[in-house]
Amino acid sequence: MINRITIKNSVKIIDDKYVIKPKKKSLDKTYAYLLSRSFDYFPSIINEDDDNFYYEYINDIDEPNEQKIIDLTLLLSLLHSKTTFYKEMDIDYFKYIYESINKNIDEVYKYYNSLIDNIDSEIYMSPANYLIARNISLIYSSLNYAKNNIEEWYELIKNENKVRLVTIHNNVKLEHYLKNDKPYLISWDNANFDMPIYDLISLYKNHYLDFDFSNLLDIYLSKYPLTKSELTLFLTIISIPSKIMIEPTEYKYVLTVRRLIDYLYKTKELRKKYSIKQKTDKSQKLDK
Repeated sequence: MINRITIKNSVKIIDDKYVIKPKKKSLDKTYAYLLSRSFDYFPSIINEDDDNFYYEYINDIDEPNEQKIIDLTLLLSLLHSKTTFYKEMDIDYFKYIYESINKNIDEVYKYYNSLIDNIDSEIYMSPANYLIARNISLIYSSLNYAKNNIEEWYELIKNENKVRLVTIHNNVKLEHYLKNDKPYLISWDNANFDMPIYDLISLYKNHYLDFDFSNLLDIYLSKYPLTKSELTLFLTIISIPSKIMIEPTEYKYVLTVRRLIDYLYKTKELRKKYSIKQKTDKSQKLDK
């Protein structure tokens, strides 16, 4: 007999005993692989049918978000550490990444060139467009950084013949982290094998305004150091501004623009720190 059903987004919680979630794909291979690598920090599947998974219910311990995000970062580093492997790749793999990112940068450049031309032609700017016009140099400087950095990344890796891959969760955020007898990552629907930076990009884009990400990145790197090429690619990708979509009301449009500007300022500070850090590390090696 069911006494209580709690609905959160597309998930149903039944009597705080189990969770019903729509099935997007089978998780058998994902879970089996994680277990084979001694990573069991995910909720057990009690049952499944064609449409749903039936998970054990995990009663999340109440703790400050500042502590939870640190614990999530540590768990992420453990996931990557446990599932690391190296795969041989030819130059076409790296060339594809290089060309895809360059294409994205060029498309965003064109988008903002067209947008600022339209804004400049206005006699009276709307508040959102005025905010864009005031900060267009920040948008262009981020794009210029990404353009230069992808060239640096390609120089670093074009003679390499293998890449470091891990299991990535691919949707890292606080609402997918639970803590009880141990930490848990939930919602593995998007998991696959890729470079570890893509989980960091996910974490950053979900929480860049909420926490000091440079501190989180330091914690992650202390447990799972990135190579120079990985860090360079990470900083490149997060520096590419998203395209601002016009909202139905001016109020929402201003908020959207403000979020982008805040994101770019945060990203500028982050890459400044790690650019300095990389130079310092390099000079220290030369001194030795």
